[in-house]
Amino acid sequence: MIMNIAGFSLSNWMTYGFSFLGGSIAWRFPIAFQLVFSIILLSTIPWLPESPRWLLAHGFEEEGVRVLVALEGNGTTAKDDVIIDHTEEILAAVRAEKETAPAWSDILRGKTGNTGMLQRLLLGAGTQWMQQLVGINVTSYYLPLVLQNSVGLSNNLSRLLAACNSVSYLIFSFAGLLLIEKAGRRKLMMWGAAGQFLCYAFISGLLSQADDPVHGKQFGAGATTFFFLYYLFFGICWQGVPWLYPTEINSLSMRTKGAALGTASNWISNYIVVQITPTGIATLGWRFYLIWMVFNAAFVPLVWLVYPETSNRHLEDIDKLYRENSSMIVVYGNKEATQVERPQRFIDADQERISIARHHRLHNTPTGDL
Repeated sequence: MIMNIAGFSLSNWMTYGFSFLGGSIAWRFPIAFQLVFSIILLSTIPWLPESPRWLLAHGFEEEGVRVLVALEGNGTTAKDDVIIDHTEEILAAVRAEKETAPAWSDILRGKTGNTGMLQRLLLGAGTQWMQQLVGINVTSYYLPLVLQNSVGLSNNLSRLLAACNSVSYLIFSFAGLLLIEKAGRRKLMMWGAAGQFLCYAFISGLLSQADDPVHGKQFGAGATTFFFLYYLFFGICWQGVPWLYPTEINSLSMRTKGAALGTASNWISNYIVVQITPTGIATLGWRFYLIWMVFNAAFVPLVWLVYPETSNRHLEDIDKLYRENSSMIVVYGNKEATQVERPQRFIDADQERISIARHHRLHNTPTGDL
C-alpha cells in the first residue's frame, strides 16, 4: 500500500505540473505515463518466482522449499527447522482449504460449520466498506475540486495543495507501519474513525461559514487545514488495516474467498463514493461532509463492539476463539478477543505442537505413537 500511495503522490504532482501546459498533452501524457510501470512489470515477470504457497499447493515441493530458503536468507538450508516448520504449516493450510472449504452455495445457505465462517467473512468485507465510507475518496479523487468549489481556492492553488497533501499522506502512512502491531487493529480503526469524525465535523462547520464576506477566507483556510489533518488519521490508521483484516480474520479454508470478497467490497464501495461525490458537493455544499462525519462516528462503537483483535494471532487462534464461542457477535467483554497481546494459552499450545513435530522428525516415529 505504501507504493500505491507513492504512485498517488506522483500522479498528483504530475497532474499539477502538466496543468501549466495547454492542449491535450496536459491530460494525455499523465494517462500514457502509467504504461511505463506496466512495461517494467511485464519485463520483470519472467524472473519472478512463484509464491511458495502456490508451488507447494500444486505439488512442486522442491521448488517451493527453495523459494522459502531464499526468502529466509541468512545461510538457511532446506533442512533447518524453520524451513521445515514453514513448509508443514503451508501444506497443512492447503489441505485444510481443499478438505473443508465450503462452496459459495453453502456459504449463502449458512452451512459453514462451527467456526463462525460467515460472521468472519462479513467482518473482513466490512472493513473494506468502512474504509471507503470514512470518506477517503471524497478527498483523494476530488480534493482539487473540493478546494475550488467548497473552499473557494483557485485552480492552481488547489492542485498545488492537493499535491503537497499527497506527500504528507505518504509520510504518515509510514507511521502506520510502526503502530499497526503495537497498537493493534481495533485501536487503530477506532482512533482513526474518531479523528476523522472530528476533522469532518470541523470541515462542515468551517465551510458553512465560508461565504461570510468578512472572514470567509479564514474559515476556508481552517477547513483546508482539517482536510490535511484528515489524511494524518487515515494514513496512520485506516490505510493498511482493512487490507490486512480479511486475510487475518478468516479461517485457512476461507482465506482466499475472504480476500476476494474484501477486495470486491472495496472497489464496489469505492465506485459508489466516487460517483456520488461531485453531485453531492454541487447539491448539498458543506452539508455533504456531514454524511462522512456520521459514518466515522458510527464506526467507532461498531469496531469496539463486534470486531475481534487479529494482531499477534495465528489463524488457528481465531478458529479456536470462534469454535469456543460459536454464536459470538459482540466481542466486548471477551478479553481474549480484544487484547493486543496473543493469549498465553495459544502460545503454550503452539510451542507444544512444534515440540511434538520436531520430536517426531528427530526420531522418525508416527505422531500417534508419541
